[in-house]
Amino acid sequence: MRSAGLLFLLLAGCTTGNIPAGDWPTTGGAPGNSRYSTLDQINTRTVAQLRPVWVYHTGDLPPDRHGEIQATPIVVDGVLYATTPKVAVIALRADKGTLLWRFDAFPNRSTQPHVNRGVVYWADGGGHDRRIFFSVERRLYALDARTGRPIPTFGDSGSIDLGAGLSREIGDAYLVATSPGAIYKNLLIQGMRVGEDDGSAPGDVRAYDVRTGAIRWTFHTIPHPGEFGYDTWPAGVWQTAGGANSWAGITVDTARGIAYVPTGSATPDFYGGARTGANLFANSLLALDAATGKRLWHFQTVHHDLWDRDLPAAPNLVTVTRGAARVDAVAQIAKSGFVFLFDRQSGKPLFDIAERAVPASALRGEHAWPTQPFPVKPAPFARQAIGAGDVAEQELGRFRTLRHTFFAPPSHEGSIVLPGFDGGGEWGGAAVDPETATLYVNASDVPWIAAMRESAHLPPTTGVPRTGATVYAAVCSACHGTDRRGRDRAPSLIDLGTRVSKAEVRQILDWGRGFMPSFASLPAAEKRALVQYLGYEVAPSDTGGWAALRATRAPYEFVGYERWRDSSGFPATKPPWGTLSAIDLNTGDYRWRIPLGEFAALTARGIPVTGTEQYGGPIVTRGGLVFIAATQDAKLRAFDKNTGQLLWEASLPAPGYATPSTFAVDGKQFVVVAAGGGKLGSKSSDTYEAFSLP
Repeated sequence: MRSAGLLFLLLAGCTTGNIPAGDWPTTGGAPGNSRYSTLDQINTRTVAQLRPVWVYHTGDLPPDRHGEIQATPIVVDGVLYATTPKVAVIALRADKGTLLWRFDAFPNRSTQPHVNRGVVYWADGGGHDRRIFFSVERRLYALDARTGRPIPTFGDSGSIDLGAGLSREIGDAYLVATSPGAIYKNLLIQGMRVGEDDGSAPGDVRAYDVRTGAIRWTFHTIPHPGEFGYDTWPAGVWQTAGGANSWAGITVDTARGIAYVPTGSATPDFYGGARTGANLFANSLLALDAATGKRLWHFQTVHHDLWDRDLPAAPNLVTVTRGAARVDAVAQIAKSGFVFLFDRQSGKPLFDIAERAVPASALRGEHAWPTQPFPVKPAPFARQAIGAGDVAEQELGRFRTLRHTFFAPPSHEGSIVLPGFDGGGEWGGAAVDPETATLYVNASDVPWIAAMRESAHLPPTTGVPRTGATVYAAVCSACHGTDRRGRDRAPSLIDLGTRVSKAEVRQILDWGRGFMPSFASLPAAEKRALVQYLGYEVAPSDTGGWAALRATRAPYEFVGYERWRDSSGFPATKPPWGTLSAIDLNTGDYRWRIPLGEFAALTARGIPVTGTEQYGGPIVTRGGLVFIAATQDAKLRAFDKNTGQLLWEASLPAPGYATPSTFAVDGKQFVVVAAGGGKLGSKSSDTYEAFSLP
């Protein structure tokens, strides 16, 4: 086995090609996030022989059997590190799938706190100190990679509070880190996920000392007075504004010492009347000095976002050919289906980007930005607009009532968002082949609807509190359904009390959580009635403990997350509904594009493969293969990277809504993927499954 010291030297300052071929030491495969492996034992000639070799069950699905695993396993020196549905960390013997250790920060909890997409490995130069970093709820933990025990000298006995040291106090506002941070020397550069509505935490990016947990630098994504970009917001709004956070992951060019940080939208997501301006550094790719946090350059991909167009994945480092020159570049995919390609050092776009006029908003007080950036090349890898001919026949009537121009702002009547709120590109990210500078990216082509209504959760003018059923119908049913069974992003509320405590429900109503907005503006009596309606016992005297009533700043609220489906439950547009594309970044041209995923019932009727909605991304190998799960049909597939031809597929116990990884132990190559399911109404599982050759 190679020493951890050698491994660290390779990670700290070298390119993808120098990473030991047998390891997959970061969720992106290497610091450059290429998701590329030099392994070629499994190749276009041998892949047909690929078979399952081990399955590991984490054993901690919640009692209702609904959970998710979105993590990409990392592998270092024959040990696989990953997370479970409960967001415990596990270390497995990578060739056998047998447990070495497990760490659970909340061993008595039965519910899944949030999703997690992987962990971070760091080792010192001598190999004596090896650490695993991961986050659950607000805490960032440092574990001994050999034992799984917290490092007592890191932070407070092994963990730190991610809410500490922000630009301002955030109280109980929602804050977690779902994606792993990125290592630069002895720093862990970490983003986080915050709420989507008023009252959300600011999206500060911090670098932590890997040994002590101390904050070494902070970058304000919502600029403070005197900082670049402050004039793109109303004066003083930094003291209350939230979002502009980097939740999707960070990529570091270790040789140059540059951290590439993609950010999301400012809050609230769909109405920006209180945040007029372009809103830097929301929806931006930031290039920061990894040692100091100083801004080197930036590019904003959406101005004054009204569509939740977060940059959804860590960017990919790649070297491309321009004439006779080789140019080190950074490629950023977007929910919109665009690929933005920049010179890594200068930030200069390597394909022209045009500012084009887009529709105005009809909502009072809203000032949509008049133009948005459109890369001239590559062409979008997902559909961005539709006409009547693209819509299922039974949905044509509704289509005519909706705004359907690309970048049409949310509206009273409803605006089609295509690609949908989850993309297009999503957190699974893209892979790049350094041999050919080809980018492989999958996409969902599923329309969503963005509709707004007059704020329904303002305090009643009559002074008479509404009943719990009335409050639920007004502010909850659009997302969770009139039957409380949930849909799209919103979970079921049936038997909520068996999964979530009354105290947690109260906290969520006051502060929001993830996509769930805050309802702090509801009077305490109405919150109490709503909690009782959801099945909790509430005493009539229970009037204390709620967040102070605050006026709703926005005159509008979002109606709810709605995938636009036809009467059969399929997307309301004609297929394909999911694709996999190969894009030559030297020229901006497509090598191939295919539908990805199928619905067996439709295939049985003779309908060509339609593709499905997807979560999780691809990896690519020197063996000539692209591996990807991601689809609703619960399969892992291997494609010829040059042609897009399907060469192999295997059924999984549940959909693999995660990006796979590949590694070798003692010369034998493996491919592993989390088959957690859980999204899109899919079956859940607690499974990691590995494949290898006979």
